[in-house]
Amino acid sequence: MNFITILGCGWFGLPLAKSLLSKGYNVKGSTTSATKLKTLKEAEIMPFQIQLNEQEIIGNVSDFLHETDVLIIAIPPGLRKEILSSEEMTFINKMKILIPYIEKAGIQKVLFVSSTSVYGDRFPIVEYTESTQNHPDTESGRQLVLSEKLLQSNIHFKTTVIRFGGLLGEDRHPIKFLAGRTQIENPDGPVNLIQREDCIGIIIKALDFAYKDKWGETFNAVAPQHPTRKNYYQKKAQQFNFPLPNFVEDTKSKGKIISSKKVETILDYSFQKEIW
Repeated sequence: MNFITILGCGWFGLPLAKSLLSKGYNVKGSTTSATKLKTLKEAEIMPFQIQLNEQEIIGNVSDFLHETDVLIIAIPPGLRKEILSSEEMTFINKMKILIPYIEKAGIQKVLFVSSTSVYGDRFPIVEYTESTQNHPDTESGRQLVLSEKLLQSNIHFKTTVIRFGGLLGEDRHPIKFLAGRTQIENPDGPVNLIQREDCIGIIIKALDFAYKDKWGETFNAVAPQHPTRKNYYQKKAQQFNFPLPNFVEDTKSKGKIISSKKVETILDYSFQKEIW
């Protein structure tokens, strides 16, 4: 068996790699930090130090991509929210640098971890499916849309895209940043969140398609519960014993509801973890 290769073994990529190992896959993983190579090796992940920037890839990328069945790109855009000028297309430029290496390695299947930030918030609030036209209102969302199109239009490999909502985990929850804050906007906007365990489960389901030659789809992936921001974050603040966040009540709320029906039907995935 060849490798599932994960570009980006961070908060999400590392537990994904460990889950894939437990399923019997051979796994390669990358980190930008030399100190984390030992962590990957101890987990029996074949470790590589790879740094992807706008001009070049630093590290032994050829060996990293060699004998790869599926390349999972799991690196976040890391961009600030406001729209930047066209000269600052940092993330999309990284993808442009990466693609020739994918082609040279002969990789046939890529899985791109994207985000529901490709859909902008709207008033009145609307439901988005995978066939809805993208209207991102953040720079990271805009560059993710361009990256998706760049990868999926490549004739040398096929790319499946999974757009995750806000990621939750035992050590990661947005209430930690919202607790006690005031004048938070859009209290009636729905939340679109997903637990890390479900993200991993969905990718493992998608990989079944990779070995059945059913590849190149786009999936939204968020938990089916969509409480309002106010109800959700005030409830979570109480559960964590944090100060309550306070919301602006005198303006109309923008937002969106992300549908994950395609994940449930096409991938036959049942969500395992509720968000509250």
